[in-house]
Amino acid sequence: MRFKTLLQLGLALGIILVLAACGSAGEDTKNKDKQEVNLAYVEWDTEVASTHVVGQVLEDLGFDVTLTPLDNGVMWEALANGEVDGMVSAWLPQTHAPQVEKYKDKIVDLGENLTGAKIGLVVPSYMDVNSIEDLTNEAGKTITGIDPGANMTATTENAYKEYKNLEGWNVVTSSGGAMTAALTQAIAKNEEIIVTGWSPHWKFNAFDLKYLDDPKGIYGAEEYIGTFSRNGLKEDNPEAYSVLKNFHWTPEDIESVMFDIMEGTEPKEAAKKWIKDNEDKVSEWIKDVK
Repeated sequence: MRFKTLLQLGLALGIILVLAACGSAGEDTKNKDKQEVNLAYVEWDTEVASTHVVGQVLEDLGFDVTLTPLDNGVMWEALANGEVDGMVSAWLPQTHAPQVEKYKDKIVDLGENLTGAKIGLVVPSYMDVNSIEDLTNEAGKTITGIDPGANMTATTENAYKEYKNLEGWNVVTSSGGAMTAALTQAIAKNEEIIVTGWSPHWKFNAFDLKYLDDPKGIYGAEEYIGTFSRNGLKEDNPEAYSVLKNFHWTPEDIESVMFDIMEGTEPKEAAKKWIKDNEDKVSEWIKDVK
């Protein structure tokens, strides 16, 4: 009887272990149902905010998400080569038009994700100038720009050819963070400064700023921010593709995330906060995910 009892206990223990293993395997299988997703972005404030929000939504759905910061030109090339899956950082119809034209057969346009964007030269409102063509010697004939690979930098350099009053001016290239740091310091001292700016951006909430009129249309009119994927993502990973395609929000949405990050919140945590506060919008992005 004792042997029989031990045998029964052994069998029961074996069954429990098998069931536990199956349950664990089931969890592993469930967790691996979603595929890897690699999103590229440029480390501009807008793109840091939007990419971390979309990335967090995908991660919450179970995808293995990688966010890859790249130089603007490298980002487009990586997308065209299939080295990354997508990005939500295309400023159109003008700013990134050269990249879209160059890689149009190797990338997929998923449409706009935010409307009402704008780029141009920005100054503190206390400066007594309102148009690019009225510039003379303000800010030491210097425009504080962002990274050299940005289309906005190239546009600003081309402005010299169109606006003859800019002859002898120069653009100091740096980064988005360095540009806003310089802007913050200048405003604190009530000094003149001209920056390459864009909106949506938290700086318009933090400071009283204005765009300089651009009568020659160098910087274009209102833009939108678009989403692109690599060729084949729809077939390889249809659910991730659908989230990217459905992603859409407002300047107020992105500015709230940007402001939290500017205040010191880690981008991932700022993304989580926005997602928690905007479940209705997120539900529209993920409606096609099973």
